[in-house]
Formats: sequence, C-alpha cells, structure tokens
Amino acid sequence: MAILEINYCPSCGAATELRCPEDDNRPRHICVACGTIHYQNPKMVIGSIPEWEDKILLCRRAIEPRYGLWTIPGGFMENGESTTEAAIRETLEEANARIAIGDLYSMYSLPNINQVHLIFRARLLDTDFAPGRESLEVRLFTETEIPWDKVAFRPVKFSLEHYFADRRGGRFTFHIGEIATPCDHVALHSAAFFG
Repeated sequence: MAILEINYCPSCGAATELRCPEDDNRPRHICVACGTIHYQNPKMVIGSIPEWEDKILLCRRAIEPRYGLWTIPGGFMENGESTTEAAIRETLEEANARIAIGDLYSMYSLPNINQVHLIFRARLLDTDFAPGRESLEVRLFTETEIPWDKVAFRPVKFSLEHYFADRRGGRFTFHIGEIATPCDHVALHSAAFFG
C-alpha cells in the first residue's frame, strides 16, 4: 500500500519532501526546514476470542467496514496501552463484556493495508454482556452456530477455524500468517504453528 502524503511538517509547519534518508532504504517524508523525518508504520489491530463453556462471543458490526457482519471484539490499539489492555478495552467497548486475557493466539500481517492483527484467547468473566455503540448485537455461538459466510474479516475467520480445530485436538497453539492480497480469500501465504 502506498504511504500517505504528509505535505506539511507536524513539528514546524514547513513543507515536506518525499525522499530516502541517508542510511535508510525507504522513502520518507522529511521536513525541508527542521529536517524531521516522519515515519509511517503499520497499525495494530487487537482482538480477543472470549470463551464461555463451549461457546465464543461474537459481535455483529454496526459500523463500516463490513457493516452487519460478525467478528470478534477488536479494533485499533491506542497509544499508551499494551496489547492486552487494548483487547480488554475493545471487548468492553464493543460487547460490554469483561474478560480475563489468556495467551496470544494468532498474528496475521496484512501488508496491503499496513496492518498487523493480534488475537488473544480470553475467558468471559460472566454473561452480562450487551451491544456497545459499534455493535448491532452480541451473542455466544457454538462452532456449528457461527454464520461462517458472514464473518467480517479474514484474520478473524482463519483464527476461528484454527481455534475450533485446536479445541477438537485438545491443544491450542500459536498461529502466524500473512494475507498478502485484498481479494484472494485463501491467500494465507505462510502459516507456522508453534506449540
């Protein structure tokens, strides 16, 4: 994905130019006045798979992208918070659900949209949940009840498929992969599984 244009320096307001700094290998926006280099890095998307007995909690999206489709509670990590804090916050915001964070379960790189998705396993602390402002509804699902053709995002779908396969196998492992293209629904270019 192309880098975003930064026309003016956020530090001093002068114009910037796109060029490769010395000892770097990528073009960056550099201020012509103060010399500040403005780096752009991938966004971290953090989510959880909240477990309750043999079910998991999913949210039906009330916002774009993928309005009306189902996903796990998750979203962009904020500055000043850890990955586990982000997962707890997103679950509370989207599902009014309280969780205890477990292990990091999956990590997917999406270089075409400059994102990295980290998904944790989590234990739902109670069943007192309700839709947050970004959710139309929230529900507990068994594996067979999940509307698989209405899962909003590929990293979520892949993680849920792995989750139920791991649960059937009696052993959860860490999953990592890359989804390189925006349209190919099976573009999992690499997946390594660690025990």
